[in-house]
Amino acid sequence: MAKPQASRLFDYINHQFDEGPLDKFACSKVDGQWKCYSTQEVIELSRKLASGLLDQGIQKGDKIGVVTYKNRAEWVITDLAIQYIGAIGVPMYPTISSREYEYIMNEAEVKICFVGSGDLYDKVNTAKSKVPSLGLIICFDKQEGRPYWEDYFDSQRLEEVHRISDTIQSEDLATIIYTSGTTGNPKGVMLTHHNIISDVEATLELMPINRGEQVLSFLPLCHIFERAVLYAYTKVGNVIYLTGTDNLGGESGDLADVKPYFFTTVPRLLEKVYEKIYNKGLALSGIKKFLFFWALRLTDDFEHGKKFDGLDALKRKIADKLIFSKWREALGGNVKAIATGAAACPAKIARVFSAAGIIIMEGYGLTETSPVLTVNHYFDGSNKIGTVGVPLKICDIIIDDSEGSYETGEGEILAAGPNIMIGYYKQPEQTDAVFKTINGKKYFKTGDIGTFVDGPNGQKYLKITDRKKELLKTSGGKYVAPAPIEAKLKEEFVVEQAMVVGDKRKFVSALIVPSPDALKSWCEHEGIEWTDLKDMVKKDKIIAKYQKVVDKINPEFNHIEQIKKFVLLPVTWDPVKADGTESELTPTLKLKRRVILNKYANEIESMYADA
Repeated sequence: MAKPQASRLFDYINHQFDEGPLDKFACSKVDGQWKCYSTQEVIELSRKLASGLLDQGIQKGDKIGVVTYKNRAEWVITDLAIQYIGAIGVPMYPTISSREYEYIMNEAEVKICFVGSGDLYDKVNTAKSKVPSLGLIICFDKQEGRPYWEDYFDSQRLEEVHRISDTIQSEDLATIIYTSGTTGNPKGVMLTHHNIISDVEATLELMPINRGEQVLSFLPLCHIFERAVLYAYTKVGNVIYLTGTDNLGGESGDLADVKPYFFTTVPRLLEKVYEKIYNKGLALSGIKKFLFFWALRLTDDFEHGKKFDGLDALKRKIADKLIFSKWREALGGNVKAIATGAAACPAKIARVFSAAGIIIMEGYGLTETSPVLTVNHYFDGSNKIGTVGVPLKICDIIIDDSEGSYETGEGEILAAGPNIMIGYYKQPEQTDAVFKTINGKKYFKTGDIGTFVDGPNGQKYLKITDRKKELLKTSGGKYVAPAPIEAKLKEEFVVEQAMVVGDKRKFVSALIVPSPDALKSWCEHEGIEWTDLKDMVKKDKIIAKYQKVVDKINPEFNHIEQIKKFVLLPVTWDPVKADGTESELTPTLKLKRRVILNKYANEIESMYADA
């Protein structure tokens, strides 16, 4: 029997209860041990919290903030409580500054903010004096003298909660999500219940998840990517283990403990897993080392749907038994697929994991699109490495080449569909600027440059080539797309981060941030004594190693795009800086190019000093 169609996001858990509540539904760690809430407990607690919010004067349409360092069951319960009474959730990143909290909560007129552990209460409280609407900050963890969330559970107004939830419509605003943004103040993306549900339903049929299977959720729930997946898990009836990124790997890590069948991630985390695998391979000796790198070379020609016969098939069976099975065990042993988004996934990474039996489903979307627009499928072989997949059935995606500054077939990606936001909160001019009407149809301008390429099953696959605002123009008037060059650099295990430079310059250069662990392993292998990163990046042998990396990737690009010079930076680029300086990465790990250009202006000038 077909499952009932949801019209409001909270319908998903209500339907799950009607189909047969789970004994374990939402789990997170308390004092190092998993604490699991059943479907029934989540519903009951969320309704009691909703009743308590009514006691605090919250009305339909009021804004409520939520911010935690890790995903946790309390987030799920609070999200539902907010929905049940028609309030609007405003999730925020834990790594932003008090000034940014102040900006967001003032614009959204947040009345109550729920916070997790650590310094979050203090950061939000610092902003509170400058946010007139904010009346209460509630802690998920007991902190002496501070409001504790369980103290706001109340059963007195449950009937009123039911009455209000019955009035909520599919087209009502469900959430305002503030984009991290690479420049300027964040913008509040307004998404309705219908926006998100339409996207969840279209994506769900492509995901290899089944009722009762355990899944791991560690990408921040303040981002629409993980949040939409959370609703998909809820509809299916998965057992959701909510956590953070600080204890995923290792014998006692969450992957080994939970043994998930599916999870979502960003490419950088996959790159880190690959680096650890590669470094372990370097540390082997004799036949074990030979077999490791022999198996790794077998992944070079992997493509989805490609058949291997005879000796080729036998080689891959041996490699799977001896090498790849251990990779799967390192991820818990059950993982069928990993969905990745938020940034470009290097083709090498997707190829290696998929060849090892862990299918990488790379997709594409934005906060403004709820988020998924395209995805590589799991079931029918519709997966083409190096692309972000085929459009969802609900999405109309076109390539706009009207500006004429792109390669043949390329242009800005425009999207239409029921998953497109209703606009930016209190920003009508900015909303108008991101929509374009073509033949009477309103399209959202993604700001990304792409093209359609041929793929399996005769379908057209979307390939992202760059960000529209990030195209460089050399002093010779030639356009250069930095993202593909940066992605190629980051495929090399000794490169942690890279940013291509060259706007209004005679040639293209690069800032390269080494991967300390990988570089240290390489130095040990080469017999080079390790001191510290600041010293190592000055050594001729280290510079020569990175020159080989640059020389390796340069032939894949035309002459204008090739890197002529580079600088090694003995630093880390992070979404938050311990010293309070401006971070180089957004919370979704995108480059803040303006910040990096300013921070490393001297290093950049040194590359062009004699140009």
